[in-house]
Amino acid sequence: MQADIPAKKSKFMDPNQIDHKAVFRFYEELNFFLPRENRKRDFEILFKGHPAIKDTIEALGVPHTEVEVILVNGVSVSFDYQLQEGDRVSVYPMFESLNVSPILRLRQKPLRDPKFICDVHLGKLATILRLLGFDTLYRNDLEDKEIIETARREFRIILTCDRGILKHRIVTHGYCLRSRVAMEQVAEVINRFDLSDLAKPFSRCTVCNALIEPVAKSEIKHMLLPKVEKHYNKFWRCTGCGRIYWQGSHYAKIWDKINQLVC
Repeated sequence: MQADIPAKKSKFMDPNQIDHKAVFRFYEELNFFLPRENRKRDFEILFKGHPAIKDTIEALGVPHTEVEVILVNGVSVSFDYQLQEGDRVSVYPMFESLNVSPILRLRQKPLRDPKFICDVHLGKLATILRLLGFDTLYRNDLEDKEIIETARREFRIILTCDRGILKHRIVTHGYCLRSRVAMEQVAEVINRFDLSDLAKPFSRCTVCNALIEPVAKSEIKHMLLPKVEKHYNKFWRCTGCGRIYWQGSHYAKIWDKINQLVC
């Protein structure tokens, strides 16, 4: 199966002339982004000039944030490598825990104090990640430009279902969700970034993302409903919005779901 890879207009004299061929193969979960006929197999592409390999990979549908290692003719290369006639290219997904130090990784290191920012369609995912204790920004009115700039400035991982946002050159860490179901998305993120040992359930406000801390019942007694005041003695307060938390009747059910996700 052949695929034509258009290059930037300024680089080409004749848009109808094909100069070169190369063979690509994508591995593991990167195949999710490819048309079915190109998955888990070698396939040939046709291209003009010598485009950067990053541009070629993204033209094939794979965001660069999903890629950790590129081998060209058996040698690891950076995103700036210019594709040549006859190249054989192998593209591998990010490795969060596997030691691949002998070869060239395409970003400095995984973010081991992970912080996230979710796009406008991932409100439920953001809530559950906060419940697990992960610093997760979310607003339902954020534009892509704001998400990208915030992620760059605060070293956050972009979570999105829109692969287009991950193709911006300045985006270094991001993940394109495969599922559209919130609990499945959480499982994806935990597995993708190896987060099981980093979860701190019930340490962060699910509404505003700030940390919560213990508070004396006497301090917030005036804010409690009569039934809550009568039956509960341990309380926590959000350091941001002031929301009050306690271990209500739903607590055990939530713990069961958490254990399913992180154990």
